Amino acid sequence: MIALVVSLDVVPGRLDEFSEAIATNAERSFTDEPGCLYFDVVQDLADDHHFVFYELYADEEAVTAHRAAPHFAQWRAAADRCVVPGSQVNTLAAQRFHHSRGES
Repeated sequence: MIALVVSLDVVPGRLDEFSEAIATNAERSFTDEPGCLYFDVVQDLADDHHFVFYELYADEEAVTAHRAAPHFAQWRAAADRCVVPGSQVNTLAAQRFHHSRGES
């Protein structure tokens, strides 16, 4: 399985637009893409303009399909408006271990 970890900062004054856009992208990724196993969006407690996404995909082909999805293009347009330029860092990694007590 392939994890995609994204860290970014949101432009001041764009938090509501960003939140709506990432909520839609996360939901559509999970519901419309069979290879997307989960998509977590977390907001930093100390800095409400800093976010981290943890996405898990079945394989690299699922990541490629995610990036080709129509909703991803809509997300990228919103991100271009809302994300501080140069702040986004994407890391692709192999998931080694996962422990869960259930859905939240």
